[in-house]
Amino acid sequence: MVVKTLFSFLLFFVLFAHNGAAQESMNVADSLTLSEDDPVTLKIKSFIDEGTYRNNEDFINVIFDPKSAYYVNDRVDAVKVIQTLKDNGLLKLFFKSPQEFHLTFKTNGSPIFFVRIMDDVLSSIGYFRYVTSGAHLNESEFSWTIELTSEYMTDPLILQNALQKSGCEIVDVARKNAKEWVYIIDMDRGELNVPILIADKEVQLRRSLYAHWFNVSQIRGLKIKSSRRNHWYPYISYYDASLHLVKLLKLDKVHKKISLAIPKNAKYMKISDLYTLKNLRDGLVLLPLGSR
Repeated sequence: MVVKTLFSFLLFFVLFAHNGAAQESMNVADSLTLSEDDPVTLKIKSFIDEGTYRNNEDFINVIFDPKSAYYVNDRVDAVKVIQTLKDNGLLKLFFKSPQEFHLTFKTNGSPIFFVRIMDDVLSSIGYFRYVTSGAHLNESEFSWTIELTSEYMTDPLILQNALQKSGCEIVDVARKNAKEWVYIIDMDRGELNVPILIADKEVQLRRSLYAHWFNVSQIRGLKIKSSRRNHWYPYISYYDASLHLVKLLKLDKVHKKISLAIPKNAKYMKISDLYTLKNLRDGLVLLPLGSR
């Protein structure tokens, strides 16, 4: 009886061990199967649903051949992947009616500078109304999420072209779902896409309801002339490369001309009016002085 019991126990142990080994082998096999996809294929699958991929797998293999063309600096060019899917009708960025969606932008740069760049970029591609729904800063990155309502999701290629004008680049794109996308952006070379003032090159400013921004990194001084019809109360601010305020000038008196020395650590300058830009009926004339 003891022998039968011992035999039964050993048999159970062997079967259990065998089944465990078999299960482990299956898990390893499954893991290998899951890891068979190359990075480009994994990125493709992240942008379209499983059914779309399965039904168009042969076609996808053709349009993405060779996959080596979808790498840049040893990483998958997510924007190019999206563009190929979009051009071939596999990814639709339009909604049937206006929908609310979320965009999250992540970077390792200055939050103030980054938000200013992104505000300019979003405006340049037609997004004038959005709401900040979240912002988070830690030691490694800054994350900024906005809500928009539109009939179409942001086209990554259009966004990238706009970002490149400010020296920024999309490093990666992730699609959580049809209405939530995440962009990783490199802004190491980022700068405001504003006019650069050059010594002895006169600039005439037209009347505007918005403050005038300039890159003053190449000049040492600036003369500003105001017309007789203007009632300009100078309000001038200087910022460094990360858009931190360097110097602020507020003059509570009408000026027809003014001479300025540009602070050494100033890269940007904003020209406005202390009260309202409606005081500038004819705009201003700028004469940059001295190269640096």
